[in-house]
Amino acid sequence: MRPHTPTRIRGGRTTVLAALLSLALAAPIAAQAQDAPPAERTAATRDGVQRAELPHQYEVKGPATPAARTALAATGVSIDETHAHAVVITADRAQATAVRRLGYGLRRLPDPPGASAPPSGTRVKDFPAGYAKYHTYEEATQQIDALVAKYPDLLSKQTIGTSHEGRDILALKLSKNVTKDEAEPEVLFTAHQHAREHLTVEMALYLLDEFTSAYGSDDRITKMLDSREIWIVPDLNPDGGAYDIASGAFRSWRKNRQPAPDSQEVGTDLNRNWDFKWGCCDGSSDDPADETYRGPSAASAPEVQVVSKFVHSRIIGGKQQIKAAIDFHTYSELVLWPFGFTYDETGPGMTQDDHDTFATIGKKMAASNGYTPEQSSELYVTDGAIDDWLWGDQKVFAYTFEMYPSSAGSGGFYPKDTVIPKETSRNREAVLQLLETADCPYRAIGKEAQYCDGS
Repeated sequence: MRPHTPTRIRGGRTTVLAALLSLALAAPIAAQAQDAPPAERTAATRDGVQRAELPHQYEVKGPATPAARTALAATGVSIDETHAHAVVITADRAQATAVRRLGYGLRRLPDPPGASAPPSGTRVKDFPAGYAKYHTYEEATQQIDALVAKYPDLLSKQTIGTSHEGRDILALKLSKNVTKDEAEPEVLFTAHQHAREHLTVEMALYLLDEFTSAYGSDDRITKMLDSREIWIVPDLNPDGGAYDIASGAFRSWRKNRQPAPDSQEVGTDLNRNWDFKWGCCDGSSDDPADETYRGPSAASAPEVQVVSKFVHSRIIGGKQQIKAAIDFHTYSELVLWPFGFTYDETGPGMTQDDHDTFATIGKKMAASNGYTPEQSSELYVTDGAIDDWLWGDQKVFAYTFEMYPSSAGSGGFYPKDTVIPKETSRNREAVLQLLETADCPYRAIGKEAQYCDGS
């Protein structure tokens, strides 16, 4: 399917391409260099090759099948959007060279408006002009604290661990009797595994505000908080998010900020680090320089460890209380379900009924928000992803939502802040649907009597 070339095979690389495919994007040069705007940073040098520190997006014409896109991803790029006969990737200069060696032509796309050096006097460690309504980690925490103070009977906050750089990772609980651990179906919403996907934090904040403010006046929301326990982890990657905007200009950063062992590189792709089928299937990279670096071992990232431990803590009386989940990402407007590690619909740990339930619920949610529904591997193979882990390890009906926009041309990872209200509320109905079916997901295929004790 792809031209013969000495590229990655089962996660490894030949010596010939080792230098070409290294990435200095994450190299910690010095504090001044890290916080300087992109236009002022110099490239790092390795093996005599000069590399630009910031990656760029490219359109690649040709890959038209999941297998072809999986082969493309094996160069270490991230695939950001897919079309019938083209994809958009994020790649540094060396990775772009590797893609060209596969026989593809690349067309570089414009950088996001906030990627240039900020005007003199711009406050750094914040979003660029045109993005001020996005919340920094500190601003999001303040809003969360205000909501907890305003709705103490509905909303509680827990610190479930810390990130690599010591930022608190929060879990917010929503329920009528929020201080009690009741025997109710639980649903988990997570956001911001990938640093540059800031709209997902806004999605989490929207849900917190909507569920609290509408309780008592909206019948569906009231019923859900009366009969469910809802968990929201609004920011899995606070370090990466802070780094992405620290210069006052976007860095297009994807990973966390944990240094890779025995390397000058920084960052693990959190959504390739979960402990289910980790590194199994050419769906991630073993190169710390790559966008999809899976880490040195499964769940090696502290942020993944924190959320994994939290999910395991919801096993009560030998049964996992979390029944369904959505992990929010951007972009491409997709509703995805497991598995990502295999093209097969079924297999070890997933029956045909399981798959049919996933697909039926996923398609219904997609009909409500206008997204495209599909099994994750219909895009390309991924391994070590959170929704595969939630199902494969815990039997949670877990989905990935790729939010607005549908293309790089509409803003890509960095849509302007004017879209926040519309694009977060756009998922309201889908979220309510998942909550309403969480007590017995198999009801979606008419088999509640078989799987849910007839309830």
